[in-house]
Amino acid sequence: MTVTVLAEHGLPEGVSLTQVLAVLLPVALVTVLLRQLPFSFLKVLKGNQFFGTLGMMMPVGVMAVLVVYTLSGQSGAPGGIPAALIGVAVTLGLHAWRRDSGLSIFGGTLAYMGLVNFVF
Repeated sequence: MTVTVLAEHGLPEGVSLTQVLAVLLPVALVTVLLRQLPFSFLKVLKGNQFFGTLGMMMPVGVMAVLVVYTLSGQSGAPGGIPAALIGVAVTLGLHAWRRDSGLSIFGGTLAYMGLVNFVF
């Protein structure tokens, strides 16, 4: 295939298929290796107490950071802080009632969106 034929299929002028493959193949290899890396270490770290503690604490920490971030950015948003606080309260209430993270997040989000779009 010549460069002009490749240009008809979307490659820029002066770019050959060899050059494209020279970039794409290493990028694909690195991507696959980086995605495999955590699974490779899973067997080694399975009984590690530190990573067991992180596994228990990280979800709570991430949720706390998300709540603080969400509430701090609500002063100028539609519904403001009251709608966000009610949404957080609904989320906490649902979680205390059912202990189902999916239901809690969905219900809290639904309550917040309802307040923002229909009440405030």
